[in-house]
Amino acid sequence: MIVANINLYINLGGDLYYMKNQIMLEAEKLQEELTAWRRGLHQIPEIGLALPETVAFVTEKLREMGIPYTVYEDSSNIMACIGQGDTCYMIRGDMDALPIVEQSQESFAATNGCMHACGHDMHTAMMLGAAKLIKAHESELHGVAKLFFQSGEETFAGAKALIAAGAMENPHVDAALALHVFSQKPLGTLGGHTNPCAGVYGFRIKLTGKGVHGSSPEDGIDPINTAVHIHQGLQELVAREISGFDEVALTIGKFHAGNAANIIPETAEMEGTLRVFNPDIRRRMIRRIHEITEGIAAAYRTKAEIETLSDVPPMVCDADELAWSRKVIREVDDSLTVDAFHAMGSEDFACYSELVPTAFYMIGAGVDNPDERLPQHNPKIRFNEKVLPIGAAVYASAVLKKLGKQS
Repeated sequence: MIVANINLYINLGGDLYYMKNQIMLEAEKLQEELTAWRRGLHQIPEIGLALPETVAFVTEKLREMGIPYTVYEDSSNIMACIGQGDTCYMIRGDMDALPIVEQSQESFAATNGCMHACGHDMHTAMMLGAAKLIKAHESELHGVAKLFFQSGEETFAGAKALIAAGAMENPHVDAALALHVFSQKPLGTLGGHTNPCAGVYGFRIKLTGKGVHGSSPEDGIDPINTAVHIHQGLQELVAREISGFDEVALTIGKFHAGNAANIIPETAEMEGTLRVFNPDIRRRMIRRIHEITEGIAAAYRTKAEIETLSDVPPMVCDADELAWSRKVIREVDDSLTVDAFHAMGSEDFACYSELVPTAFYMIGAGVDNPDERLPQHNPKIRFNEKVLPIGAAVYASAVLKKLGKQS
C-alpha cells in the first residue's frame, strides 16, 4: 500500500469527522513556507515569455529540493522531473503575470507595473509545494512525474512553446492535470467539466484607405467608415448565423483611427476575440470573419489585412480522467466539494488536452468575506492563501496515485 494514500479521520468536535490523506496532512505543515513563496513571487511579476526573476526563484527552490530541471531559455519555461520509468504523468502551473498596476493594498503588493491578478503566483507556489511532497515520496513512484512551470499562459504562447520544445516526450506524457485558482469561488470547492474553457481566436484587422482633409471626403477612402461596417457585419455573424443553442462570443475590444477631427486618416485598426466551445463552429466562424472583412473592405475600396494574435482550441477534458481525478480529490480531503465549471474564458492548457487525456479544475481561492471577492484580472484582487496546501496536496496525490507502485 502507498503510505501517501492512507486516509486519517480528523475530529472536528462532536460527531463530525472528515478524512484527509497523509499528503494533505504533510501539505498543511507547509502552509507558512508556501505562503512565503507565494508572496515572494507576487512581488516579482513578469509577463509573456520573458520571466528571468521568476525562473531564478523557481530553479533555486528546485535545486534546494534536489530535483533535476530543464530551463527553456527562449521561453522561460521550466520542466522538472521526479522518478524514473516509461510511464509519465504531468502537472502544470503557469507563472506569468499581467500588465496591470496593482491596487490590492496587500503588504506584499507588486510595484513594477505588473501584477499577478490571475493568481499564477499561487499556481507556482502550489507546484513548488507539490514538488517538495512528491520528492519526499519519490521511492513510491513507478514512473516519471513531469512538472511544467509554464510561462506565457496569458498570451497563449507558453504551452505551445513547451510542446514545440519536445517537453511532452522522453518519456511521453500519458495524462495531465492542472489547477487554476478562482477568486470568486469559496475555499474548499473545485469546479471541473469536460468543456471547462472556450477556445480563443484573437485577431487584428488593419484597414488602409486614403487620407484627406475632412472637408472633402470624396477625394479619399475612409477606413473608419469601412471599419464601422465590418464591426457591424461581425456582430451579425453571431446574431444571424449562430444557433441560440450554441455558445459563441465575438467581441471587438479595441478600435483606433485618426488623430484629428478634421482629417480622414490613412489607416484604422481594430482588434477582437472569438470564444467558442465547438471546434466545427470555431472553424466556420474564423472563415466567416475573414470573408466578412475582405468582402466589406473590397466594397469600400479599402485594403484589409488580418493578423492572428492568438489561436487556442477549446479545452476538451477526458471524461475518464475527470472521474479518476475526482476520486483523488475526495481522498485528499473528503470535505472538498467538486461541482461544474463551464465558462467562456480560455486557457492554453487546452493545447495539452489535444494531445493527451487531461483533467482541469478551477479551485476556490476566494477571500473569507464574500463581499470582498473580486473577479480575476482586477487590480484590487486578493486571494485566499489557505488554498495553497490544498492545491499542492491535490497535485502530489494525483501523481502518487497515478504512478504509485502496487503492493
